Amino acid sequence: MQGMVRRSFIAGAGAVAAAVAAAPVRLPAQPSPATAGPADAKLIEDLVAANRILVGQGVLDGYGHVSARHDRAPDRYLMARSVAPELVAAGDIMEYDLDSNPVDARGRTSYLERFIHGEIYKARPDVKAVVHSHSPSVIPFGVTGVPLRPLYHMSAFLAGGVPVFDIRAASGEMTDMLVRTPALGRLLAGSLGGAAVVLMRGHGNVVVGASLPQAVFRAVYTEVNARLQAQATGLGGQITFLDPEEARKAEASIEGTLARPWELWKKKALAR
Repeated sequence: MQGMVRRSFIAGAGAVAAAVAAAPVRLPAQPSPATAGPADAKLIEDLVAANRILVGQGVLDGYGHVSARHDRAPDRYLMARSVAPELVAAGDIMEYDLDSNPVDARGRTSYLERFIHGEIYKARPDVKAVVHSHSPSVIPFGVTGVPLRPLYHMSAFLAGGVPVFDIRAASGEMTDMLVRTPALGRLLAGSLGGAAVVLMRGHGNVVVGASLPQAVFRAVYTEVNARLQAQATGLGGQITFLDPEEARKAEASIEGTLARPWELWKKKALAR
């Protein structure tokens, strides 16, 4: 009898220990990063406009996102909550640290691929704005091995070369094609290097700029150039692309006029 009681006690103790071991461990919540303070109201307005402009120009649709580096702190960036770009309003703009942690989420959800932005801002101090899109005319150039090259002056910024990020080759594993971790974001930033644009095989592309208007301009004309290059290829003749020196001069010329399309696009976008 005494032996049976002892065995029952040991069995019961073992069951309790197993249950405790199997129970989920609740880690303390990580504190939100401290805010860098409110961003300039014009930057917020421009970021809202950028989302709507890119929809109007056929670069973004219900998906994609655009961000801007915080004007007060280079270790922060601004981006909308997870919402369709055309619906973005000033109240949707959130602050993130460069690890892509939201500063004050208040229950708002974040884009899964926000790590694209944080890791590029870490790797490229010169970048002040990032656009990620599924720009349709660009997709074929990421899967065919045909390089995207500038064939007219508006896309001269492509002359430095357009690398392709293959998430499977870079990570060595099968994924859902989304850059949903800091590690994948770092790999993408590495593929971008010092370029203005990187294609994402079977997914889309990322465009960067030294300002929000420049990044938006480049995203628009990356799509236009891809469409024109496909059309020119279909004609069957030899394509004369911009010479590197032509591209350098054209880009310098265009840079001085970016305010012209930006103000037009912004006025139309914010009127809707």
